[in-house]
Amino acid sequence: MNIGFIGLGNMGAAIAGRLLEAGHTLRVWNRSPEPAQRLAERGAQIAATAAEAFRGEVVFSMLSDDEVTRQVLVDSGVIAGATPGATRLHVNMATISAALSDELQELHRERRVGYVAAPVLGRPDVAAAGKLTVLLAGSREAVESVQPLLEGTVGQKVWRFGERASQANVVKLAVNFMLAAAIESMGEAAALTAGYGIPPRDLFELIGDSLFPGPVYQGYGRLIVDGRFEPAGFKARLGLKDVRLALAAAEAATIPMPVGSLIRDSMLEALARGEGDKEFGVVLGRAAMRRTGK
Repeated sequence: MNIGFIGLGNMGAAIAGRLLEAGHTLRVWNRSPEPAQRLAERGAQIAATAAEAFRGEVVFSMLSDDEVTRQVLVDSGVIAGATPGATRLHVNMATISAALSDELQELHRERRVGYVAAPVLGRPDVAAAGKLTVLLAGSREAVESVQPLLEGTVGQKVWRFGERASQANVVKLAVNFMLAAAIESMGEAAALTAGYGIPPRDLFELIGDSLFPGPVYQGYGRLIVDGRFEPAGFKARLGLKDVRLALAAAEAATIPMPVGSLIRDSMLEALARGEGDKEFGVVLGRAAMRRTGK
């Protein structure tokens, strides 16, 4: 299949690598050239512009946030210049706001180009192994045409969430909020046990081996007690971005999220301390502990 790929951060590069390994023809573009060059060494073609990459049977994009997505795809005229003859389907894998997702779906409809939102659950190492969980939403025709490409190559399972693309984005924001809330509670609980002479490591070993097995409590528990701020699989500033997007989506639907507001303020404090590029889970967990002096 002839595929374009725009945005080669840690996640994007890992997903693009999977598509290459599956034997697809891949044309890539990134704002900084190094990731594209590394993929070119593996057989990808480097596009000179985002517009050049935005051609093919399917185009993937994985850009960091709303601002960059808008700059690269909307303000630049990439989507406005798209035609159904050159581009059949755009799969946007970025974690973006519900509002921007709705806008993008309408812009693609006007150009008669298919559009689906396909944010993912998992880290870059999971992406490299093709084990991501993919959240998919868009028109039935577009979703059904891209699902076979995603299953087995990019993700181990695809979950479908309706014909409004932003529905997948909202689910992703809800999951990331739940993850942040879990980490916040872990930090507070660790501070509580530490106040009574019980090391946080003992607490996290207990819950990981009993009530809360799995990657959240076991994985982040280890990161928090070890203070493993780097390398950052997911940076704190991106975690704050996702919490803010969840709060914005909640406000648009008149849904209160008081825990989300607390987490946002905790993350803002961490960024003020210069921790924005450190590991999100460790920064948030340690921030909760720091507030108690533990």
